Amino acid sequence: MIHLFASMLSQREQQPPPRRPWTPRRSLSSAFSEFFRTEAAGGVVLLACAALALIWANSPLSASYFRLWETMVTAGAGPLVIQKPLLLWINDGLMALFFFVVGLEIKREVLTGELAAPRKAALAIVAAVGGMVVPAVLYLTVNVGTEASVGWGIPMATDIAFALGVLALLGSRAPLALKVFLTAIAIVDDLGAVLVIALFYTSKVSLTALGIAGACFVALVLVNRLGVQRTLIYALLGLGLWVAMLKSGVHATVAGVLVALTIPATRRIDAPAFLTKAKGLVGRFEEDVKEGRAEPTSTQRDAVYALETACERIETPLARLEHGLHSWVAFFIMPVFALANAGVGLGGDVLGMLADPISIGIGLGLVIGKQLGVFGFAWAAVKTGLARLPEGVTWAQVHGVSLLTGIGFTMSIFIANLAFIESPERLDSAKLGILVASLISGGLGWWRLRKASPAPRAEPPVVSDTTTS
Repeated sequence: MIHLFASMLSQREQQPPPRRPWTPRRSLSSAFSEFFRTEAAGGVVLLACAALALIWANSPLSASYFRLWETMVTAGAGPLVIQKPLLLWINDGLMALFFFVVGLEIKREVLTGELAAPRKAALAIVAAVGGMVVPAVLYLTVNVGTEASVGWGIPMATDIAFALGVLALLGSRAPLALKVFLTAIAIVDDLGAVLVIALFYTSKVSLTALGIAGACFVALVLVNRLGVQRTLIYALLGLGLWVAMLKSGVHATVAGVLVALTIPATRRIDAPAFLTKAKGLVGRFEEDVKEGRAEPTSTQRDAVYALETACERIETPLARLEHGLHSWVAFFIMPVFALANAGVGLGGDVLGMLADPISIGIGLGLVIGKQLGVFGFAWAAVKTGLARLPEGVTWAQVHGVSLLTGIGFTMSIFIANLAFIESPERLDSAKLGILVASLISGGLGWWRLRKASPAPRAEPPVVSDTTTS
């Protein structure tokens, strides 16, 4: 009997496991899981770069840290020369790509994601609005009537990479619906931050440059309406829009979002047509397959090239760009931004910096305001019937997520740079307040979600009733 069971087991192990059928729900879940893993891993790299910046800025080599980012970099020729310190090339240039990816995510979510269905989108939108309004009000209650009041937009932002990174620490305790809910809030939050930057953190405007930027944007819209899907065309027009926006006085990163909104989100071939074409091309390739032949024939090469073209046509330019740039943003652009901006010199009175009304206002906004705004507005939306909780998500978990939205970091530091660009002392107080408040919010959010999300029960071992002989 034992030998028979062992034989059956070995045969079963040799057989490949049954494949689960493809379904749209499974595909969407897999895509989001990949996105979540990238964001979570990016959060770890981001944290490491922020820590390195703090250590470097307060080490015996601190002078080299600040001197590095003040290095002048020149690009262009003739009247189109742009000369800026390295720090501004990062904040105005690299971050424009960051905002471009943010714009792609916003457009995707509005067209096909969590923000496409009004009732599903309502909860994230209302919660995000609350998470922007309440922190700004709390900041202003401490700094109203002072020159520091300009920083009211700092505690409005949420850093999606850090927030998802903390959520990843919970593993299977956090349901997928909760991760999607947090991502949707952060995306709406990013849209709000872009509008705030464009409307309230803009210097003196050049109407000529703004007109050129407007013409570039109109050209991008026309190219989109004409059905052009070559990304090179959008890149060239987008570069022109970025330069014009940079010269206009409106922050150049807004150009990234505007270009993203014009990227096509339609396929040039549908799924049935792609399947038919792919099968035909694979059949042509198979016809010339012969044992012992190493190099593909001309017919096989033609089939491969045609299949590559079909693969490009089945994927939208928006999805292709988002997928291609996401890792660059998560593992290069945001870490470099953190390395360049998180270095706060703590040689002075640290307690005095934390007691500064700017730090207090940011702390109240991120730690208290975010959870009050996100949780309170979400609760009101559900109780009034405007929205409903995602399936499998509890109010305790929503409160934990509201705490995680208090992790401002990247976007908060970015807005702080705009608000206090003329005051290094205030900027240092703001950065320190952001770092401390983000750490507190992350720790509280992790603790709350761990308490609200019990670990899954382990399945009891299977006891066999079979007897041996």
